[in-house]
Amino acid sequence: MQTIIEPFRIKSVEPIRLTTRAERDQLIAEAGFNPFKLRADDVTIDLLTDSGTSAMSANQWGALMRGDESYAGAKSWYRFRDTVREIFGFEHVVPTHQGRAAERILFSLTVKPGQIVPNNTHFDTTRANIESQGGVAVDLPCAASADPNTPAPFKGDMDLDALAALLEAHGPAQIPLVMITVTNNSAGGQPVSLANIEAAADLAHAHGVPFYVDACRFAENAWLIKQREPGCADLSVREIVRRMLAKADGCTMSAKKDAFANIGGFLCTRDPVLAQQERDLLILTEGYPTYGGLAGRDLEAIAVGLQEVLDPDYLAYRTTSIGYVVDRLHALGVPVVRPAGGHAIYLDAKAMLPHIEPLAYPGQALCVALYQEAGIRGVEIGTVMFGYDPHTDSERPAKWELVRLAVPRRVYTQSHMDYVIEAVNAVYARRHEIRGLKIVSAPKFLRHFTAAFDWR
Repeated sequence: MQTIIEPFRIKSVEPIRLTTRAERDQLIAEAGFNPFKLRADDVTIDLLTDSGTSAMSANQWGALMRGDESYAGAKSWYRFRDTVREIFGFEHVVPTHQGRAAERILFSLTVKPGQIVPNNTHFDTTRANIESQGGVAVDLPCAASADPNTPAPFKGDMDLDALAALLEAHGPAQIPLVMITVTNNSAGGQPVSLANIEAAADLAHAHGVPFYVDACRFAENAWLIKQREPGCADLSVREIVRRMLAKADGCTMSAKKDAFANIGGFLCTRDPVLAQQERDLLILTEGYPTYGGLAGRDLEAIAVGLQEVLDPDYLAYRTTSIGYVVDRLHALGVPVVRPAGGHAIYLDAKAMLPHIEPLAYPGQALCVALYQEAGIRGVEIGTVMFGYDPHTDSERPAKWELVRLAVPRRVYTQSHMDYVIEAVNAVYARRHEIRGLKIVSAPKFLRHFTAAFDWR
């Protein structure tokens, strides 16, 4: 059959409160024109993030009842640890309450002031945790990523020539580790090829530098490798995952993404000395090393979710449903990042709103317009998120001005997505009416979460 259906049945439903345009105008103004500050009850379709917002399966809910809440050495910890070891291939597993906790522990132990951490493109919490240690987060996206409309298959790749030059110039004294993010969230959710991952690892190791993977969407990236990379079609998703991580010295993981969990994460390494240091720091800030700030029931849910996300039927449905929205919007003439990635639709706010200069935040203005139009909550990935430099207290235009519509896993149906397509097209039709914004107040780090805006 040509129609791709959801490979699951819906067993429980949650009502959506429908608001009027007048209500939404008032609500977004009261929120300082920042969708993060809206009450969830006032959102019709919530595409702010796919992190921790997925629907758990019946098996995951059943696994919650197995949760062993013993403080140390719980049965749930061993199920969790063994599952991570089997899928990811790392000996040392450190549980954390979410991905940014894994980042904080890793960079607290490895990054010193002035040191450089290259990445294909750092996402917000990764960059902030490096910068909070006094480090410098350097993005090395591939050339194909510069044009959102170019349908290259692996626009999430790292620029290997730029990485080689950086490693040659600075070496292990100034580069504590190289990291690659799969999929490349900041660059339109684009996948990273297996060849690029392996080549980046080889470059890092040739210069004596450890190589890490930000693996929070590991299964979606593996599936897109299987679909797009020559020589990988006959490999299973599990085999591709193992190959993605085989040359890595460790990884960070938010289980709130590709493990279908509402909370949780972990940090992996092959280095027993570093692992002990990570556990020591974990005890200070997160919890005992066999729970890491998580309840036993959360560890059980993650263990089940990590197995479920490798199901080819699910991954085919997931990527096809995202591609459906991207293709429909492109056919309507809406500027959108192509090809479709695995977890989100990225609108090109720079192309959609050329009359709004970058420092008037076109992505944020588009987010506001989408909420006003149809109650859709998305997130800006542009100058608000990445334009401020805490080292110099200055602002510059970001490389991209995008709006990410991140789709929670197993939550919305095609009719919900058709509603999104209709709303985006309606906003595009009146794009010339959209005004720029200014920041009224904001913190130094991760300002997009809590900043307040007003019309310019």
